[in-house]
Amino acid sequence: MFYTLDSDILLWINGHGNEWLDAAMWTISRSKTWMWLYALLVGLIVYRYRNWKTVLLILVAFGVAVGLSDYTCSGILKPWICRLRPTHEPAIDPIRLVHGYLGGLYGFCSSHAANTMSCGLLFSLIYRNKIATIGLMTWVALNCYSRMYLGAHYPGDILAGLFIGSLFAVLAYWALCRWVLRSPAASCSRPLDGEAARQGGS
Repeated sequence: MFYTLDSDILLWINGHGNEWLDAAMWTISRSKTWMWLYALLVGLIVYRYRNWKTVLLILVAFGVAVGLSDYTCSGILKPWICRLRPTHEPAIDPIRLVHGYLGGLYGFCSSHAANTMSCGLLFSLIYRNKIATIGLMTWVALNCYSRMYLGAHYPGDILAGLFIGSLFAVLAYWALCRWVLRSPAASCSRPLDGEAARQGGS
């Protein structure tokens, strides 16, 4: 039943497209499209915390969280579970391809979903700005939708990726609370304070 629902949702999303959406979803799905966003996030972190040691630790936390999310999906789960991507699955209706894109053989779970959620959630936890959080969660949602639109992932692949990305983001944030601020884990209920972090990193 779940597999049927997973396929039905995917086919509905993939089947409701047009040339304008093809171009938009193709662009959204490309990692190079968002290089400016990554640079902006780094700039905001540098501006708030300013101490180079603290900034370096935060950037390392991002690298570890995103790296572990990506490795868990692509290095462990995809070759272990071996769930074919919709574009490679002969048992479902033909997928409407965009620019002939097939992707890799296996799709569970979505590295795009995991990596963007890991990055977006970790920044949101650190920065605690409502506008930034809404913007980043919209970015995550668009990336996830684009992967289904392109036929690269089932909704279940996306949900699993979001869970993995969230898990590593929360763990990275907990580590920052403990070692950047050198404070009890209870401080994780508050945003990382710029002044405290600068003092902790000095």
